[in-house]
Amino acid sequence: MSIALPEGMEIKGEIRPDYERVLTPEALALVAKLSRAFEPRRQELLAARVERAKRLDAGERPDFLAETAHIRAGDWKIAPIPAALQCRRVEITGPVERKMVINALNSGADSYMTDFEDSNTPNWHNQLQGQVNMIDAVRKTITLEQNGKSYKLNDKTATLVVRPRGWHLDEKHVLVDGKRISGGIFDFALFMFHNAKEQLARGAGPYFYLPKMESHLEARLWNDIFVMTQNELGLPQGAVKATVLIETILAAFEMDEILYELREHSAGLNAGRWDYIFSCIKKFKVDKDFCLADRPKVTMTAPFMRAYALLLLKTCHKRGAPAIGGMSALIPIKNDAEKNETAMAGVRTDKARDATDGYDGGWVAHPGLVDLAMTEFTKVLGDAPNQIGKQRPDVDVTAADLLNFQPEAPITEAGLRYNINVGIHYLGSWLGGNGCVPIHNLMEDAATAEISRSQVWQWIRSPKGVLDDGRKVTAQMVRAMIPEELPKVKAAAPDGTSENYERAARIFEQMSTSESFAEFLTLPLYEEI
Repeated sequence: MSIALPEGMEIKGEIRPDYERVLTPEALALVAKLSRAFEPRRQELLAARVERAKRLDAGERPDFLAETAHIRAGDWKIAPIPAALQCRRVEITGPVERKMVINALNSGADSYMTDFEDSNTPNWHNQLQGQVNMIDAVRKTITLEQNGKSYKLNDKTATLVVRPRGWHLDEKHVLVDGKRISGGIFDFALFMFHNAKEQLARGAGPYFYLPKMESHLEARLWNDIFVMTQNELGLPQGAVKATVLIETILAAFEMDEILYELREHSAGLNAGRWDYIFSCIKKFKVDKDFCLADRPKVTMTAPFMRAYALLLLKTCHKRGAPAIGGMSALIPIKNDAEKNETAMAGVRTDKARDATDGYDGGWVAHPGLVDLAMTEFTKVLGDAPNQIGKQRPDVDVTAADLLNFQPEAPITEAGLRYNINVGIHYLGSWLGGNGCVPIHNLMEDAATAEISRSQVWQWIRSPKGVLDDGRKVTAQMVRAMIPEELPKVKAAAPDGTSENYERAARIFEQMSTSESFAEFLTLPLYEEI
């Protein structure tokens, strides 16, 4: 099937019958226009990331920016929040797969963040079918017949919020003037073209989550894209609202500035905890004084995580912005009542802490957790839609607090094997097209898998990467454990006979033991699909 393309655009992906609903000439013209206007700045900002990383590797430490002190000291607030985003006590997240979209919108959550990014393998068909699903979901016509069951939307559904891909990810199947375009611009432009006016007519609007940013200049780029897109589509300025995930250590030092850049389009900030931990490991990977303990020991009560969470909360509420808590990765455990109760107690504790601190809502990864999380927020909020009025003048977070990386111990053989096992399992599933995977009773996505592989890489190289029994973590040790963990992965995975797990083991070994550190595991993986 062929479609009419704007001049200078080339599409390398297969065009299936449904895709022509998405890849219309007018929609693709918007993609091309945005790409030509903003791709040079994206590349400049990505280059700036590389230069900043080199300075951090050389020993520079992040700090609050002197040149933007006037913004932090200023008395300003973001534009008013629309009614559809006033109450966000529980937000459910998940990939853009059709059954997930229906179940999440029906889950009873206030909002559903549908994900073109970390919980989704961004192969061509997932991205395009996801856009088809969005068109149907916005118009409430989405249905599915599967395994003898019928799925359709309830009368009352969650508010839809879309997460496009981060700045680092290309869309390799679409070229403009001979060059790959931004995956995020591709996702955003197609969704906006087909759905923004329909959403506004239905009493909501085009709402987004923006991932992986490292500076307020990256937020400024998104804001400029919003302005141009609204002009192109004849939408009122400020119709787009975006919540920024603070999931890099560098963005934590620029939260005021990020809100300021997006102030006409802001819907607040989210404490994206798993990517945040990964970012800390990545940015200080060669620092001989940096070394975090086993992944399960690094919780929201760790000093650097507590400082980050409280600073985000204080910053948001000072600016009239929602503060949304991150994801508890625990999920319901079937067939083991005792383990399930332990997991549910963990979720309760997590959401109760966020609500008591002053957060306006939090994330869950499974419909079975919506009521539990809602209960904890309702205990604190009562009938109020949010608690933005709860200011936290008592919170005083310094740069040193954000960089107080504890705990450093224990690092155990079980923790090392856990990281290897999860890494191989997730990579194998991702290669098979599924980016959101229950592993060891946790919902894993790219962010949690990044922690596993980056910890292994860093433990090998850090002088503090020593197991609690005195053995130094080495590449040789990791190489010996990989073939021991692979059969366990294959036995646990639903598609364990797939050759993807053998490939995943080879990729994990290469990524965790090579001298160079891959910026994101999804970058080399994307070239494999």
